[in-house]
Amino acid sequence: MTRDPAPAPPRLSLRDLRKSFGATRAVDGVRLDAAAGEVHAVVGENGAGKSTLLRILAGVLPPDAGSMWLDGVPFVARGPADARAHGLAMVHQELALCPDLDVAANVLLGVEPTRLGVVDRAAERRLAGEALRRAFGPRPVDPRARVADLPLAERQLVEIARALAAAGAAGRPLRVLVLDEPTSSLGAHDADRLLSLVQDLAADGTTVLYVTHALEEVFRVARRFTVLRDGVSVASGDVSGTTTAALIRAMAGRDVEAAYPRSERSPGEVVLSARGLSGARLPRGASFELRRGEILGLAGIVGAGRTELLRAIFGLDPVRRGELRVASVVGPASPARRWAQGVGFASEDRKEEGLALGLSIAENLTLSRPGPAGPGLPRRTREAASRWIAELGIRCTGPDQRVSELSGGNQQKVQLARLLHHEVDVLLLDEPTRGIDVTSKAEIAALCDRLAASGKAILLVSSWLPELLALSDRIAVMDRGRLGPCRPARDWDAEGLLREAVGG
Repeated sequence: MTRDPAPAPPRLSLRDLRKSFGATRAVDGVRLDAAAGEVHAVVGENGAGKSTLLRILAGVLPPDAGSMWLDGVPFVARGPADARAHGLAMVHQELALCPDLDVAANVLLGVEPTRLGVVDRAAERRLAGEALRRAFGPRPVDPRARVADLPLAERQLVEIARALAAAGAAGRPLRVLVLDEPTSSLGAHDADRLLSLVQDLAADGTTVLYVTHALEEVFRVARRFTVLRDGVSVASGDVSGTTTAALIRAMAGRDVEAAYPRSERSPGEVVLSARGLSGARLPRGASFELRRGEILGLAGIVGAGRTELLRAIFGLDPVRRGELRVASVVGPASPARRWAQGVGFASEDRKEEGLALGLSIAENLTLSRPGPAGPGLPRRTREAASRWIAELGIRCTGPDQRVSELSGGNQQKVQLARLLHHEVDVLLLDEPTRGIDVTSKAEIAALCDRLAASGKAILLVSSWLPELLALSDRIAVMDRGRLGPCRPARDWDAEGLLREAVGG
């Protein structure tokens, strides 16, 4: 009598992983099993322990307790290079590329093939070429191109090619690829391409740990999921057997209203308008009107010119042609002048441009506003910050805490609180919910709704179409720098917005 072969062990298995920083238990009992060739989603709110878990997997941090196995063999990486040598690679949300080196050099950085102590150029070209072909597919890429000159979506693919090359240099296939928020800075079109690549890698046998706040992507590419909350695995199972509402409930530990709030709004007079507005490169002849008490949504793929339009309005980018009017004032102006006119801008790049991460919450809130509540008067500054911390529900230790220590959602609230502290009437919001957890998304959406209902005017850029459709009163689509007509949100659906955005 023949016996059936024993089932293969999970490709990656984690049992009761723990990691503390002083009295803080960042990871407090994580359990996870992911099979070979499986896309396994890891979801949780900011502060749930995902970042610490990923750093343990990548060999950046040692666990305090618990165990890990790769294909049934105990595994603890002694560093990122050791993790890659074992066939486990990670692509961080903040890409770790050398922008001034070319594509091939970045792909092979640290794993350059050598022969008798000299770089083997033939092997280098072969290894880089194979990795780039797998990552880019039919999409052409010049291995001699400087990484700094590539669009963000292609830089993300270079990072994935680097992970593939590292495994190839070690003489083994890539066993586990960890992707941390891989589409958070991509538009819908580029996100679709990356998700297709994830599915291709899994079909070839790679296990993909897919860490994301975008729950719609979980249902598109993942087979199984694990939910983290407060450092603990609180739920897991087949994606096909759960719902968005159930995942949100597991992540938050409570019900979070899935539908966006919608208060009664009464659009009033025009407070911001453009006629044939053109920048140095983008936008190209944009025209629109924004009224008090409404949210005007801007749809479009990354690179279409939405960000450039907001930057031109706020005075960060030059205006070459056309008319720009704020209330009764015509013409471009500096950012300082825009602040004085009641116009505020929240950048999509909060870490590099929107916030001073090394300063406190209070300093970030008040730097742009001179006067009795501005910098230089610590007591008044802290009092003003404390009011906004309470009003927006910013989770922190107090107004003196450094912004760099906050979660992404709370950092974004600080950026928005600065606009409210400045008492602006027009808010230019560029991707205000990108890369933050579901609870923070809902809170910021509710804030935008309250602001519009109170008479504020909001020009909203968002690549997440359900959000744009739910929050906006009117929507216009930007395609290659050209802004289409503004139409009521009820006249659009997600398919129509996407078709218009890609020139269909």
